Amino acid sequence: MATAKENLRRRAARVRRSLKAVAGERPRLSVHRSSKNIYAQIIDDAAGRTLASASTLEAALRGSLKTGADVEAATAVGKLVAERAKEAGVTDVVFDRGSFIYHGRVKALADSAREAGLNF
Repeated sequence: MATAKENLRRRAARVRRSLKAVAGERPRLSVHRSSKNIYAQIIDDAAGRTLASASTLEAALRGSLKTGADVEAATAVGKLVAERAKEAGVTDVVFDRGSFIYHGRVKALADSAREAGLNF
């Protein structure tokens, strides 16, 4: 019988497998959501390096947010990661939701990243 952790890992692998099939040369915007924070990275899989990242743990965001675990925080992280991606010269990405459902905080992060100029 598979454990919950194994099921999450399997679901994330399934999502990434389908992304890599359609991504081409585009880097991926990977999102991780915990119970207290949210993290976003733009990863170039071909080179194996992170081009830009943002999270609610950063000092710039911590002071302005009530908590790191709400839609407001996810919106701020999405905007910040999009700005950093533009500075790094990245405009087109593939959205990697991992094992998380595209709803709530994950959706808020994606929408704010789109509004800030990322294409996916």
